[in-house]
Amino acid sequence: MKILIIDIDTLRADHLGCYGYHRNTSPNIDKIASDGIIFTNYHCSDAPCLPSRAALITGKHGIHTGVINHSGRMAEMFPEGKGRGFTDRLRYQSLWGMLAFNKYHTTSISTFAGRHGAWWFHAGLNEVFDIGLNGMESAHDVTFVVLDWIEKNAEKDNWVLHINYWDPHTPYRTPENFNNPFVNEPLPEWITEETVEKWKQCVGGHSALDYGMFSPADVQDRFPKHPAVIDSMESARKMIDGYDCGIRYVDIHTGIVLDALASKKVDDLAIIITSDHGENLGELGCCSEHGTSDYITHRIPLIIKWPGYTNGPSVDDGLHYNIDLLPTIAEMLGIKFPDSIDGISFAQAIKEGKNCGREYLVLSQCCHGCQRSVRWKDYIYIRTYHDFYHLYPDEMLFNIKQDPNEQNNLASQLPGVCAEATHLYLKWHDEMMKKSPYPVDPLWLVLEEGGPFHSRGKLKDYCRRLEETNRSWAIEELKKRHPQEFK
Repeated sequence: MKILIIDIDTLRADHLGCYGYHRNTSPNIDKIASDGIIFTNYHCSDAPCLPSRAALITGKHGIHTGVINHSGRMAEMFPEGKGRGFTDRLRYQSLWGMLAFNKYHTTSISTFAGRHGAWWFHAGLNEVFDIGLNGMESAHDVTFVVLDWIEKNAEKDNWVLHINYWDPHTPYRTPENFNNPFVNEPLPEWITEETVEKWKQCVGGHSALDYGMFSPADVQDRFPKHPAVIDSMESARKMIDGYDCGIRYVDIHTGIVLDALASKKVDDLAIIITSDHGENLGELGCCSEHGTSDYITHRIPLIIKWPGYTNGPSVDDGLHYNIDLLPTIAEMLGIKFPDSIDGISFAQAIKEGKNCGREYLVLSQCCHGCQRSVRWKDYIYIRTYHDFYHLYPDEMLFNIKQDPNEQNNLASQLPGVCAEATHLYLKWHDEMMKKSPYPVDPLWLVLEEGGPFHSRGKLKDYCRRLEETNRSWAIEELKKRHPQEFK
């Protein structure tokens, strides 16, 4: 058995053709989907990159791993403490460790661990290829290494190859000689001149006038396809086209990889295509990156083509986490997985088309702002603990079936629905804390040590930016919400 995992950073499901996107961003990925299962409600439990892959590798929520921030104590795994043995649990109980222990040769071609100092990601890997560009590489840099590995190893038995592409992540960096195939294609319908005008009034990290987080982006000399600010329909198009070109470029390289494997006549190959998180493209006033705990940031693609079980396109609409992938792969391979994980296998959805979805999901973001959300039925409920300087209300509620881009906050209109969400959240929180060996929710530790990494200590300078851009009306409210920033 061979398993190919294509892990495309910052990939929104709704910008892929097989998920209904109107632009032809993903013909090679769509071809895989046409012979596999498309999971339409698959979410990362913890966002963004570092927390998401910690959850994927361990099969556990961030509230249990401790990895929920991009710096500080909560960018590290909780220590195992006195229960630690001669080696740590990840050596055999992580995704890679489990596979390696069961005689699969595990390889990762990724700069993720080096970029984030997340060396636990390597636990159980037999081979690691880090090309040393810290996530700033383009797909051609990665594919060069992949093709060499395929030439040497493809015909061997029992391997797992993880390929990590970064091109949809900011800054948008497709090569200059890669022409924009979307230059004459319409933008998503919800993005209009009125939408852009609303964005220009927003404040907070990665808002339209603060595209570089709390100031204009300053990478245009190196990456001319990346916008500086979003202040017109022209720059909105540059944002969407830059992101979509990143997807199309990765898709081309996905095709190159699949062709190389086909040339080696690799059979018995399972293919998994997924991501770590999505990308805000205007939702909730964020025009880049992934700083919210919302439907857009947490919903990610999952496409699985598994020999002997998938033959022709099918769709699974059940609610799943990325922490569920570890036990699912284990069950598909007949491997016993650790009973200490939070993930639940959905292998029966692959084998029998059975509905294995959860009743609800609780999602977390503590790197840009601090939010937790509940995804259930047609809704997402978002509770804010740190607003990333966006002045979000404490509660937000969106009907994502009717309003997938989260334009209409229904919290004040539907207090009963919000109450239902808070009940589910408290139920989840109680269950998680009962299982935790640590007495404190790491979200509170993030706030106690000064807040999420991408906001910490930035407000004083950002207030000057707001004055320069005629948004000083927000300063007093930001001071009220974040008085510790002015001490």
